[in-house]
Amino acid sequence: MDQIVVTGNGPLQGEIPIAGAKNACLTLMPATLLTDQPLTLTNAPRLSDIRTMTALLGSLGAEVASLQDGQVLALSSHALTSHRAEYDIVRKMRASILVLGPLLARDGVAEVSLPGGCAIGARPVDLHLRALEAMGAALDLRDGYVHAKAPAGGLRGAVFEFPVVSVGATENALMAATLARGTTVLKNAAREPEIVDLARCLRAMGSRIEGEGTGTITIEGVDALHGATHPVVTDRIELGTYMLAPAMCGGEVELLGGRIELLAAFCEKLDEAGLTVEETARGIRVARPNGRVRAVNVRTEPFPGFPTDLQAQFMALMCLAEGTSVLEETIFENRFMHAPELTRMGAQIEVQGGHATVTGVETLRGAPVMATDLRASVSLILAGMAAEGTTTVSRVYHLDRGYEHVVRKLRGVGAHIERVKEDPHD
Repeated sequence: MDQIVVTGNGPLQGEIPIAGAKNACLTLMPATLLTDQPLTLTNAPRLSDIRTMTALLGSLGAEVASLQDGQVLALSSHALTSHRAEYDIVRKMRASILVLGPLLARDGVAEVSLPGGCAIGARPVDLHLRALEAMGAALDLRDGYVHAKAPAGGLRGAVFEFPVVSVGATENALMAATLARGTTVLKNAAREPEIVDLARCLRAMGSRIEGEGTGTITIEGVDALHGATHPVVTDRIELGTYMLAPAMCGGEVELLGGRIELLAAFCEKLDEAGLTVEETARGIRVARPNGRVRAVNVRTEPFPGFPTDLQAQFMALMCLAEGTSVLEETIFENRFMHAPELTRMGAQIEVQGGHATVTGVETLRGAPVMATDLRASVSLILAGMAAEGTTTVSRVYHLDRGYEHVVRKLRGVGAHIERVKEDPHD
């Protein structure tokens, strides 16, 4: 098993290219199931989760070709051979549930294992199922699988209001509604950029969608969708993560392809902390003036609020801030697992329920730490870059699910970081 070894070495300088969004690409790939014509995705990230989705689609009979060093995905579902998403693949990644809506909409039947993924909370799929039931689907949960059937004549348009905002459920319902008979209105829908990106792709495939990016999305069902070519939107979580590198270590870094509109609430918190954030012709430049950053409070919220996927990384920054900050996690109930690992490096953190109180210290110290999930893993790397001495991060397989070439990108701006094989005798 690999480890990441980081040695703190002062300010960073240079530029980091930002990849296409993992969460967007994982949603766009199942859209191929809605048509028998080719779908091409450009600006695709090169991640293990993408390979998992490729395997899942392949198990259904879809063809996925990785071109141009993985940055272009050519997909075709002209001859599906199965409607069953097996547990052995689905357990690796929660986004696997996103094949349910497209399979049901196109062929009227689907069997999908209940999904797995990072252990950061319950994240039930009931909202996905309730939205599909509103469109007439008959659902049966047995033996760990969702068995779904559409009514005769296919799914029907419906008005459905999500009781709480859910990105995945909005995506599943949105895809299913494109081929439903009549008009579907999704209320209290998620507003994330990944939702907007999916709607743009589906529209390029011939769907009729209005209102993406707002709380109400209206979809007029069509008889069939066609092929399209679509660029994956910039990964706002990778963007925010690397924006925090100069914030913690000092220096100035330009994030190529970044846009402030993708992370407005996050950028406001960086401004409160005393950092310089400005858009450039090629992306976003982040610089930290001399001295420590200021402590600021954060509350995670659905878009356009502060992203839960940047909470762990921001906590690492607050560990070095002047003053005390409170981070409130409202999305997932088990997302402070990185806090004990940061305290091993000298951070002062108290966790009570959904609140973490962080009292900033002047320096962190390198230590052996363990990644517990995807975002926690990169928060520990950031902390190690800003710490005195050497930090060894174990269980970094989580990292490969969401960050491509992390060592190469951070080395490119001056970080002392390497990936090594774990010593089996340790």
